[in-house]
Order: sequence, then structure tokens, then C-alpha cells
Amino acid sequence: MINIVLFGKPGAGKGTQAEFLKGKYNLTHLSTGDIFRYNIKNDTELGKLAKTFMDKGDLVPDEVTIQMLQSEVDKNPQSAGFLFDGFPRTLAQADALDQFLTSKGQSITATIALEANDEILVQRLLERGKTSGRPDDQDEEKIRNRYQEYNEKTAPLMNYYNTQNKFYSVDGIGSIEEITQRLSQVIDNL
Repeated sequence: MINIVLFGKPGAGKGTQAEFLKGKYNLTHLSTGDIFRYNIKNDTELGKLAKTFMDKGDLVPDEVTIQMLQSEVDKNPQSAGFLFDGFPRTLAQADALDQFLTSKGQSITATIALEANDEILVQRLLERGKTSGRPDDQDEEKIRNRYQEYNEKTAPLMNYYNTQNKFYSVDGIGSIEEITQRLSQVIDNL
């Protein structure tokens, strides 16, 4: 079983690359953003709660995110592996994920970060916001707040996984195909 954590700031291409990787490696793609948006669209209690944080550009609290993700893993017992997109985002989430996977006889195989310059990513998100309808992609101040959150809370995870020899960095600038090839090289060599 392969369990991959895909890192990257908003706009780095995690969702786009996850689509290719899940097919190529037969992984179940778990995107916290997609799961939150589904719950918001369907006006669930989780969706209402998540929306209050997301509208400000803040991260949804760990306990809400962890419970939601555990439920999604449990819904896919026959999966060949999982591609975690947008999770974990904090050290507490990483620890909770490790404990949860250990209880299932599994572990994280690798974490891969899509690296890209903030200014390029801001422009990507503003462009995406024109067609996505997502309010958090249409406001440059909210986008930069999301990057600040990432730098403060998510970047320390790189060291967490690096000490376990599970961290890989991939250049996230280039064509979709070039980036997919870079990611595949990392996964194929695990």
C-alpha cells in the first residue's frame, strides 16, 4: 500500500496533479478542500462550521479535519493506498494521521511538496477565481493570508517528515505533464 501526502501552497497544482496520480497508482484521492466544499454546498453541519473559517482564509481546526478524514479512510477499506491532498497541515494533524494509520497497520510512504514562487501562485489563484466561483480565490489579501497560514503551520511538517526520510520536494513550475513526470519519478523510486 502506498500512502502519499501531497503538499503545496494554494494554487501549486495539488488538485490537478492528484487527478493524474490517483489514476496512475490506483490511489484514493482525499482532498480536504473538496470534502469541505461538498459539505458547504450541501449545507451540512460540518460544512457550516468549515465555512466560517474558510471565508476568513483560515485553516479549519484540527479536530474537525481529523474526524472528517478518518471517516473518509474508513469508507475506502479496499483502497490500494491514499493520496492525501491538503492534509495534514499541522504537526498535530500529522501526529494524529500517523497514529490513525498505525492503528490500521499502515503508514505514510512519502510526502511530496510542489514548490513554487508565491507571486506566480497568487496570479494563478486570481485567474482560477475568475472561473471557479470560489471567494477565497478572488481576494488577494485572503490568498496571502492563506500563504501566511501555510508558512506558519504547514511548513514545519517538512522537517517532521524529513526526519523520517519521507520528504521530497518537486519543482511545481512548468507544464502539467512536466510536473506529473517529476512526481512520478519520486513515487516510482520509493
